[in-house]
Amino acid sequence: MPETEPIVELNEGFSEPGAAARPWAEVADVLSKSEMFWLSTVRRDGRPHVTPLPAIWLDGTLHFCAGSHEQKAKNLESNPRCILTTGTSHLRSGLDVVVEGTAARVTHTAQLQRLAAMWKSKLDWDFEVTGEVFGDADGRQGLVFGVTPVKVLSFGKSPYTQTRYRFNQGTTT
Repeated sequence: MPETEPIVELNEGFSEPGAAARPWAEVADVLSKSEMFWLSTVRRDGRPHVTPLPAIWLDGTLHFCAGSHEQKAKNLESNPRCILTTGTSHLRSGLDVVVEGTAARVTHTAQLQRLAAMWKSKLDWDFEVTGEVFGDADGRQGLVFGVTPVKVLSFGKSPYTQTRYRFNQGTTT
């Protein structure tokens, strides 16, 4: 699925005077080049769960994997809405990005093979596609999820900017 251009809205109240919204291409570049993200999910009892993990940006969707026994996979089973964040720990430089969406299992063999190749080239992780999951040399299996953004927020520094990118108008504020 090709990437779609979002509706871009600069929040002037949280941006420096005269600052402009960061272009979507710059945000997509951060998503593409970042290796580590923080995944936020919600447990069945409503408590939040946050964990770092690598993710791959492909065709306008962030992809990650998790074992079926892991807390994040259990959380997504009962509530697939989640947030992935990435960026920098620096106050005065960089671009932080927050991606909101719904996680969906990726089970199509050709897509899993593309993703496995990207995990290898970007992170040097070896995955084999076995059925509808990733497998590794130790016999572990990983469910693969994709999160297509509904809303993305970017927080720029130098100058400070806060920008919202909406993909499905009216579904998330």
